[in-house]
Formats: sequence, C-alpha cells, structure tokens
Amino acid sequence: MQTRTTIAIGLIAASLTGLAQAQGVYKIVGPDGKVTFSDKPPSAAQAAGGANVQAANAGGAGATAGLPYELRQIVAKFPVTLYTSAQCAPCDSGRTLLKSRGVPFNEKTVSNAEDNEALQRLSGESTLPFATIGGQKLKGYSDAEWVQYLDAAGYPKDSILPKTYRYPAATPLVSIQKAAPAKAPEAAKPPIEPAELPRPTAPSPSNPAGITF
Repeated sequence: MQTRTTIAIGLIAASLTGLAQAQGVYKIVGPDGKVTFSDKPPSAAQAAGGANVQAANAGGAGATAGLPYELRQIVAKFPVTLYTSAQCAPCDSGRTLLKSRGVPFNEKTVSNAEDNEALQRLSGESTLPFATIGGQKLKGYSDAEWVQYLDAAGYPKDSILPKTYRYPAATPLVSIQKAAPAKAPEAAKPPIEPAELPRPTAPSPSNPAGITF
C-alpha cells in the first residue's frame, strides 16, 4: 500500500513539474483598461487592437520576502492560487486546508458574469472552488486530492510561516483599471490673417519707372 502511495505521489510530482513548465497564464489589458487572464496566448486581433499582454501566473503566491528559504523555493516553482465565491462552504474548506498547512496563496473571487466567464476560460468549467498548484488544476474540493498534490509539490505538512506573515487580501478575478483620462482638445486657434503688403508709392517725376537702387 505504501509503495502504491509513493508511486502515485511520484506520478503527481512528475505531472506538476511538466505542467508548470508547459503551461502559462497571460494577463491581457485591453485598450479600455479591462484586465483578463487566459491560459491561451493572445490572438493576433488582440495584439493588433492595442492590448497590453504580459506573461504571468494568474495567481502566484504574492510576496515571498521573509519566507523560509525552503518554502520560498517551493512557492517560486509551484505557486498556489485559490478561486472562490461568497457563501461557498467547499471554498471555505479549501482555504482552511491551505492556511492550516501554511501554504502561501493568492485568492481570486468570482462574483459576477465576467468573473465566471474568465473562470471558465481558465478551468474549462464554473465549478468552485478551483485551485492551481503550479500548472496543475484542481476542480472542486477534495481533501485527499488536494493533500496529495500539496505533498507532491513539497509543501510542508505543518505550517512554517513566520508569525508576522499575512495572507494577501482576496481580489476579483477580473478587474477594471481606470483608463488614463483623455487629453482635452486644444482650443482652436483663430486663423492667421495674411499680412497686408505695403501699397506701392507713386513714382516721382524724376523717376517715372519707380526704380530703386
């Protein structure tokens, strides 16, 4: 039984490593300031439309400064992100498990249609909670499954977080950034009147042709 468990964890670890290397998440900021996340590269139309695209993990584990070296290495390789909604008991269970083990994580909330659409693009469905450990996707809460993947990633079974550590506040999955205010159009300048040419003086009797030297 122990051998089977060891093999299973080994396979999970290989899966985590492969997915962490193969998958990425893209942060796409549209011309209107709208921010979305996708596990698919941006389309040519998005790039041509002026979208600002950054390769990112849709959730890393926030700042790692001050964490023990061993934990900092694990967080860098297998960052954890938890996707939740209000009044979701399984979400609370997932959050409690992560905190009880001292796993640093970022939390993204799903509270409207845009958030739900983004969640479906990331996970393939709208089941909550949804979590990622590195590139591995965990749909729905299963204590045994989550523990297996956390073990395979190398997270300690008991918290080693410093007492001063504070988990980042949950943020919406899709956020709207205020676009830079458009510059007020400059006041139209009055047209420049052409300068009047001096009137020619009448030739003097001594110089009838009006020639000047």
